[in-house]
Amino acid sequence: MVDMKQYKIKRYRLQTVHSTNSFLRELNGGDAGYDMELATTEFQTAGRGQKGNSWESEEGANLLFSILLHPVFVQASKQFCISQAIALAVVESLKEVVQDESVSSDFKVKWPNDIYWRDKKIAGVLIENELFGSTIRDCIVGVGLNVNQSVFISDAPNPVSLRNIIGRESNREQLLETIIGKFIANISMIEDGLTASLHTEYMKNLFRVDGSYLYRDSQGEFSASIVDVREDGRLILSDSDGCNRVYEFKEVAIVL
Repeated sequence: MVDMKQYKIKRYRLQTVHSTNSFLRELNGGDAGYDMELATTEFQTAGRGQKGNSWESEEGANLLFSILLHPVFVQASKQFCISQAIALAVVESLKEVVQDESVSSDFKVKWPNDIYWRDKKIAGVLIENELFGSTIRDCIVGVGLNVNQSVFISDAPNPVSLRNIIGRESNREQLLETIIGKFIANISMIEDGLTASLHTEYMKNLFRVDGSYLYRDSQGEFSASIVDVREDGRLILSDSDGCNRVYEFKEVAIVL
């Protein structure tokens, strides 16, 4: 793992905040003296997921954090590699906590970057990029990870926490440090041009990559298997007729 001491990280510890992504965005690019800035909070009054979805989190029970970085070495057309970097960091960190392989092997990345355990969602990721020409000037990576919450009261269809899975509480700060370390290692791989290796790991850890499953798009339901995820993040499916279908995020959903 990359030595985190090589990276200057500024930490903001917030008790309550609108959202950690919004907090970092309001810094207008952040502090130039740091490689990354990390905002954590015990509670978000308006936590968001992709496309404005809300995120339920009991105060003081889970990990709610956002990272501001400046990956100017990433082309805008290839920005999905950052999504792969954080998703893998979360999955690999959870697998380290859960030593039982029969349990840990079920942590997967549901395209594009939700984290699932079996058919239940344990984490969500929201990435916001600000471009400068053809590269990324500022990137904010927000993560909501269910750690010690045991009961969920919202109408979210399938939440699960690490505590639900392993039957005990986990050290949130320790888990956060592991995730950040793995994320830095993955970002370093991108900077070194090793995006192909990152993509290979992403595909290995992709949810339901091992066969044909039911999907739904604007035309209805159909059976298909995952062929690949393109470097721009688009999903390639092969349907039961052997035809490839290419989808942007939110254009298709797997039927659980």
